[in-house]
Amino acid sequence: MGSNQNKYSIILPVHNGGNYIKECVSSILNQTLQDFNLIILENNSNDGTLEWLQSLKDERIIVHDSPNRTLTIEENWGRALKITKNEFITLIGHDDILMPDYLETMENLIAKHPNASLYQTHFTYINSEGQIIKQCQPMDEIQSPIDFTCHFLCNKIDTMGTGFMMRAADYDSIGGIPLNYPNLLFADFDLWIRLTQISYKATAFNCSFSFRIHQSTTTKSADDKFQRAFEIFLDFLFQLKQESKIYSEAIERYGKGFIDFYAKGLSHRLLRTPKRLRKNNSTVSNFLDMCKKNAILLIPDEEYNPSKRFSVKLAIFIDKYLITRSLFLLFKSIYKKPLYD
Repeated sequence: MGSNQNKYSIILPVHNGGNYIKECVSSILNQTLQDFNLIILENNSNDGTLEWLQSLKDERIIVHDSPNRTLTIEENWGRALKITKNEFITLIGHDDILMPDYLETMENLIAKHPNASLYQTHFTYINSEGQIIKQCQPMDEIQSPIDFTCHFLCNKIDTMGTGFMMRAADYDSIGGIPLNYPNLLFADFDLWIRLTQISYKATAFNCSFSFRIHQSTTTKSADDKFQRAFEIFLDFLFQLKQESKIYSEAIERYGKGFIDFYAKGLSHRLLRTPKRLRKNNSTVSNFLDMCKKNAILLIPDEEYNPSKRFSVKLAIFIDKYLITRSLFLLFKSIYKKPLYD
C-alpha cells in the first residue's frame, strides 16, 4: 500500500495506537499541501491498529509492519534510518495532531530559509481529550546552534519529538535518532542539537501542531531508565564541551541550572516510587551523587550541591527511612498536587 511523493515524508511509529492514531492519521491526510507520503512503522499492535491501517485505501500511506515480534521502542524508531524517505521528513507521535496547514507552513518556511538544517513551528499542548492546555513558549524565527542549545539548557524553549522538519539526508548522515537512550528519553534533545549544528534552526510563528500530554512513555518509563537516559545526555553535553570552546562556555554558564532542574524533578519522581519497584537499589542520594559527579565534569570551577535546595534535602530525608517513605506514599495517594515549586 502506498507510493512515494517527491518532497515530504511523515514518519509515524506506533504500537497499539487505539483511537488516538485515527485522529492523528486523519490530521495528516487532511493537509492542505498534498506533496507527501505517510510512512507508518507499525510495531506488532494487537488492538486492531494494523487492521485499521490496512483498511485505508490511500496511495500516500506506506505501512512497514513487524510480523515476527514486538520491537522495543528504540528498535521501532530506529527503522526510520533504513527506510526509503523523501527529501524532507518529520516524525510524529501517534497521539499528536498536525493542523491542516502544517506542511504548507513548512513549505513556506523552507522557501524562506533554504539553508536551515532544522525547521519547527509553534504549537499547543493538549490533554487526553484534545482540549488545549497551553501554548508553547515563544521562539525566535532564527536560532543559531549555540542559541538553540543555550535556550534548551535554560528551559526557555519547548522541544518535543513531534513537529520538527529536517532533510532526510541530514538525518541519515548523523545516524538518526540515537538509540542508546533507554525508551528514547532525552534522545530527541540530542538529535535536535546535532541537526541544528549542521546550519541553524528556523521556526514559523504559526501554531501548526498539537502535542498531547498524558500517560506517555515519559511518565510511564521506569525510574532507572529515566536516570540512565539523563546520565547519557549529560555525557553528550560533556562531548559537546570537549568539541567546541563556545559550547564549553555555554555549558559552564547554564549547565548547573539544567542539572539542578532534573536533579530535583527526577529525585522527586524516584521518591514516589516504592522501594520494591526500584531497580539497582536506587535511592535519591545515589542519584544525586551521579548528578554531582557530572556537574564536576561539566562545570569544574563551580561547586554544585543539589541538597542545598530545601525540597531536595527533604526528598533525601524522606527516602532514607522506611517510615517516612511509607507516610509520604500514603500522603501522595490522597493529595496529588505538587507540594512546592
